[in-house]
Amino acid sequence: MNAKWVSILLAASIGALAGCNDKQAGSSTDAAKVESEADDAKAQEALKAGVEAVVYGLPLVMMDLTKAKTTNVAKPEGFAAPVNQFVNVQAFPDASFKDVVRANVDTLYSSAFLDLSAEPIVLSVPDTHGRYYLMPMLDAWTNVFSSPGKRTTGTKAGNFAITGPGWTGTLPKGVTEVKAPTNMVWVLGRTQTNGPRDYPAVHKIQSGYKLTPLSAFGKPYTAPEGKVDPDLDMKTPPVEQAQKMSAEAYFNLMATLLKSNPPPASEAPVLEKLKAIGIAPGEKFDPSKLDPAVAKGLEQSVKVAFEKLLAASKETGAPVNGWRVPSMVLGNYGSDYGARAVVALIGLGANLPQDAVYPSAFVDGEGKPLNGANKYVIHFDKGALPPVNAFWSVTMYNPDSFFVANPINRYAISSWMPLKKNKDGSLDLYVQHDSPGKDKEANWLPANDKDFSATLRMYWPTEKAPSIIDGSWQPPAVKQVQ
Repeated sequence: MNAKWVSILLAASIGALAGCNDKQAGSSTDAAKVESEADDAKAQEALKAGVEAVVYGLPLVMMDLTKAKTTNVAKPEGFAAPVNQFVNVQAFPDASFKDVVRANVDTLYSSAFLDLSAEPIVLSVPDTHGRYYLMPMLDAWTNVFSSPGKRTTGTKAGNFAITGPGWTGTLPKGVTEVKAPTNMVWVLGRTQTNGPRDYPAVHKIQSGYKLTPLSAFGKPYTAPEGKVDPDLDMKTPPVEQAQKMSAEAYFNLMATLLKSNPPPASEAPVLEKLKAIGIAPGEKFDPSKLDPAVAKGLEQSVKVAFEKLLAASKETGAPVNGWRVPSMVLGNYGSDYGARAVVALIGLGANLPQDAVYPSAFVDGEGKPLNGANKYVIHFDKGALPPVNAFWSVTMYNPDSFFVANPINRYAISSWMPLKKNKDGSLDLYVQHDSPGKDKEANWLPANDKDFSATLRMYWPTEKAPSIIDGSWQPPAVKQVQ
C-alpha cells in the first residue's frame, strides 16, 4: 500500500530523498533524521492532496448537507419541504432574517430537492402571462444542467420530466424530457416579485408549480408526508457542519456521495488521484490503512482547505470600478474546481450568467471601504442602465451580509420602482445613511451607519453588446460625494 501510494502521489518527493538514503553514514541518528524528513515530506504531500480532495468534493458535501436539513420535515414549511416536493416562500425576508447571507428581495423562491433514483419527476409550470421566472436545476455537483423559464422556454404552461442518468423509457405526449447528470437534483425556482403588493399574484403562480412522480402523472396525486429524523442537526448551518468535520468523516461522506452521484467519465483521472489517498466511491475511508505519515497529513486537510477557500472568497470576481464581477463559469464550472468550491461555500445554488449576474461592491471607485459616515451616488448615464432583458436591482447589506434596518424599510432599489431620472435622462441612486431629502427619496438606498456593501443584481442580462457577460458593459463606481 505504501509503495503504491508513494509511486502515484509522492514520486518527486521520495525521489529527492532517495539520494540521501544512499549516502547514509550508517549511524542510527542519521537514519532517524532521514526517515523523519521522509515522513515530513510525505505528510506535506498528503496534506496537499487532501486539500485538493476537499475542494473537489465540497459541492457534493454541501448539496448533501443542505438537502438533509431542508428535507427533514413532514410537510413544506419555511424554506424546507420533503424530498420531491416544493416549498414556496411567501414573503421577502426583513432585517431580522439571519438564515442566509446576501438574500434578495427581488424574487420569491420555490425550492425542491429531488431524488430520481426510483423514477423521473415531472415539473409542471403554469402560464405566468409574461412574468419573468426561472427554474434552474442543479445536479449534485452544483452545475446547472437546465433552466426552464422565460429566457429559455417562454412563459406558457409546460411539463418537464426530469429523468435520472440511468433512466430509459417513454414519456407521455406533451412532456419534455430533461436529462439530469445525477439522481440528486435541486430545483431552485425564482419568480419576479415587484414588492409586497405583488405577493398575491405571485402566490397564485407558485401554486401552479407542481412536482409529480412520472407513475402518478395525469392522475390524482397527493404528496406523502416526509420522514423526519429527530436526531438530525437542524440548527447548525450546512457550511459550519462541513467545517467541523474530521477528515475521516468528510472523506467517508464524500466516498458515499461519489458512488450515488458519480462525476463525468472525463474526470476518471481525478478519481484515480483520490483512490491513491484512500478515497474510493462507495468504500469506507479508513486512515488506519494508510502510511501513518500520509494519515497524519490528511488529518488537517479539511481545516486547511476551508481556510484557503474562505481567503479566496474575499477576492472572488474581477475588480471593475470597485465592484467584484463574478466569473462567467458560474453554474457551469467544467474543471474549475476551485471556483466551484468557493461558490458552494458562499453562494450555493448560483445561477448561470445568462440567467443572472450579481456584482458586489465593498469599496468605492477609489478603493476605499464603503462607510455610512459618507454619502455616495451611483450614476448611470442616459442609455447606460444595467443592460437586461428582465430587471435589475441594487441591494444594501451590513458587514455581516444581512439587510440594513432603516426608517423606510427599503433594502433594495429595483428597476420596477418609480425612480426619478435627471433632466438629461441619466439616473442617480443615492446611497447614504440619512435621507437625501424628500425630493430624492424615490432614489434613496438607505445605508448602514458603519461599513456596508451593495450587490447589483442583473436578471437575464443581455448577451449582445453592451453586456456584462462579455465585459462590454461595466457597472459605474459607487462615488463618494459631499
